[in-house]
Amino acid sequence: MSKISAAITAVGKYVPDFVLTNKDLEKMVETNDEWITSRTGIKERRILKEEGKGTSFMAIKAAEDLLQKSGTDPKEIDLIIVGTATPDIQVAATAAYVASEIGASNAFAYDLEAACSSFLYGISTASSYIECGRYKKVLLIGADKMSSILDYTDRTTCIIFGDGAGAALFEPNEEGLGFQDEYLRSDGIGRNFLKIDAGGSQLPASEETVKNKQHFVYQDGKTVFKFAVSNMADAAAKIMERNNLEEKDVDWLVPHQANKRIIDATAKRMGVNPSKVMMNIQKYGNTTSATLPLLLADYEKELKKGDNLVFAAFGGGFTWGSIYLKWAYNS
Repeated sequence: MSKISAAITAVGKYVPDFVLTNKDLEKMVETNDEWITSRTGIKERRILKEEGKGTSFMAIKAAEDLLQKSGTDPKEIDLIIVGTATPDIQVAATAAYVASEIGASNAFAYDLEAACSSFLYGISTASSYIECGRYKKVLLIGADKMSSILDYTDRTTCIIFGDGAGAALFEPNEEGLGFQDEYLRSDGIGRNFLKIDAGGSQLPASEETVKNKQHFVYQDGKTVFKFAVSNMADAAAKIMERNNLEEKDVDWLVPHQANKRIIDATAKRMGVNPSKVMMNIQKYGNTTSATLPLLLADYEKELKKGDNLVFAAFGGGFTWGSIYLKWAYNS
């Protein structure tokens, strides 16, 4: 019997209609289009404006897009994992609600939180469930409503992030396609440099925390950039070395969309030509858990069966790593 590997067999996406441009941000904070573009590569981002709609709304839309495109019966799904840093509410898993809303009545579901590395870690988790033979269909969704935790008077963060969701279906493969290898890491020092101070068990919400704006994202940009550049590039280079991959063997680099300079540094370290680098940061900004699946959805028509994909991500915590995957279908 052939070895079972976990392959992506379908993808889906959703981004909100409202577009927040750099020109719009010029009216909100002291910044300008040239400054944002030259330092981040971002021109615009999507924002979920409708009142009462959270991360689950986008996750459901992305899942429905995948189900409709692939003709998958939601009742056949065994497990749904939602990677997110912005769950709808605390305690109750966003994934469980998503499963119910899309009609995945036979699936169990839970959330996975590893900041911008959530989807990357989720690939590892979903693949493990498939490869052990326990489940046949695992739906992995990356979704974040970052606008819900941003202070739009803080130019260090509000220019970077956007809202969105992407989804990928994992199924067994016996052709040697799909998941190949992973190199995942974390370092708890990161909690000091990219975080939300209040609202957790360490510092519960109070009148004072709200007044002090401690429920918004704080980022020490220079420190995060330094760690991200070195660790994301190192992880991608490590995965290539471990699997004897040369530049010519890599068909696509699928990098987290945090900053164009970080993406360029990772590609340079790998020796990968810019034409092989997936990028949509200019359209969506950093959508945190959603960046990797949104790339797959945007580039789906360019992907060919057997293509070698190297994923790389870096997130708060710190969390980071790289995954090597062979694409399993022609769209």
